Amino acid sequence: MKKRKWLITALGIGLICGMLLNGCAGKNEESQSSDTKQENMSKPVSEQAEPQSSVEQEQSPQQTDSEQEGLKSFTATTLDGSTISQEEIKEKDVTIIHFWATTCGPCIVEMPDLAEFADSLPENVQLITVCLDGLFDMEGAKSIVDEAGFQGITLITGEGDFQKICERVLYTPTTITVNQEGIIVGDPIIGGQQDLAKTYTDAVNVVLQSMGKAEIGNENSES
Repeated sequence: MKKRKWLITALGIGLICGMLLNGCAGKNEESQSSDTKQENMSKPVSEQAEPQSSVEQEQSPQQTDSEQEGLKSFTATTLDGSTISQEEIKEKDVTIIHFWATTCGPCIVEMPDLAEFADSLPENVQLITVCLDGLFDMEGAKSIVDEAGFQGITLITGEGDFQKICERVLYTPTTITVNQEGIIVGDPIIGGQQDLAKTYTDAVNVVLQSMGKAEIGNENSES
C-alpha cells in the first residue's frame, strides 16, 4: 500500500476505546453495503451499534509522520489489574496490537493461533491484545485467553493516546503494528486470518524494514 493510504487509515482507527471507557456504548455509522467486505469482517464491537465501514478515513493525506496519531503517551489497565504505559512500547522494536471481544466468534476461534504466534516471536517483537468488552466480562475474557494459552498482556481499558487510537476501530478482530515510537506502520489487519502467522509476520516485517532492521521469519506460517 502507498504511504498515503496507511496514513489515512492509521488516523482512521477510532471508535472503540471511547467505548472502553463508556461501556462500549458508542453509536457507529451505517455500514458499506459490500457483501464481500461484510463476509471478511467480524461483528461490530457493540451489538447495539449500527455497522459501518471497517475504518473511518478522516486524516488528511498531507499529514506528516510527526503529526501522525500514535501511542506516544498513554496508560492502560491489563486484565490482571496491572498498568502499562508507552514505556512498554519503547522496549520493543515492534508491538502488535490485536483488538478482540468475548462476543466475537472469529476472535475466539483464532485465539489459539494468536497465542502460538505470540510465543514464537523474538525478543524485539511483542503482541498485546485489547479485549474491548473485557472490563465488563473479565471472567469470560480470562477464560478465553487461558484456554487458548495466551500468556501475554491483555488490556481492558485505557486513556491518553491509547484511547484516541482505539476510538477509530469499528470491527473485531482488528490488528495494527506500531514501532518503538508508537507510530502505526502499515495497514490494519481486519477480520480473522486463514494464515495468521504469515499475515502478522509480513506486517511485522514492514515495520522492521522501515527501521532498517532484520526481518523475522515465517516458520509458523502455512506453506
